[in-house]
Amino acid sequence: MSIARIYTGGCQCGAVRYRAEGTLDDPHLCHCRMCQKAAGNYFLPLANAARETFRLTRGEPGWFQSSQHVRRGFCRDCGTPLFYDMPTEGYLNIVLGSLDDPQDVRPHSQSGVESRVPWFSQLSRLPERETDPDGPAGREHHIAVLESNRQHPDYDTDHWPPED
Repeated sequence: MSIARIYTGGCQCGAVRYRAEGTLDDPHLCHCRMCQKAAGNYFLPLANAARETFRLTRGEPGWFQSSQHVRRGFCRDCGTPLFYDMPTEGYLNIVLGSLDDPQDVRPHSQSGVESRVPWFSQLSRLPERETDPDGPAGREHHIAVLESNRQHPDYDTDHWPPED
């Protein structure tokens, strides 16, 4: 069960930010083919935010009408998927990976399982590794990536990108 609180989030570059108050309902993983394509991933994690408690705090998303009933919101600058919206409903689905604290909302179910990749249940058996700064690309590459990072931090800022 989700906890009532304030949730904030946004895209990777910081051009679009949002805030939702209350409870995020029906947190789930959608495996349908449309969500796979929209996320560029094997599934899309979503939860419902009540429209009356949701607001954009920076920027405006782009929208793609993926079906007669659904439009999908994304950042026009960096491409981050942000929303699954059925405008006639009283809620908007937030893509959980765009939350500033995505670990705070645990999915409770899965939908669209007819399109779930058959080996999805085997993921926990794959070997794991943390990011290795001394890996194949080398330490200099790792440091260069960290020092040139343009990703928005996981909290609200007055403006972005920071002034040089």
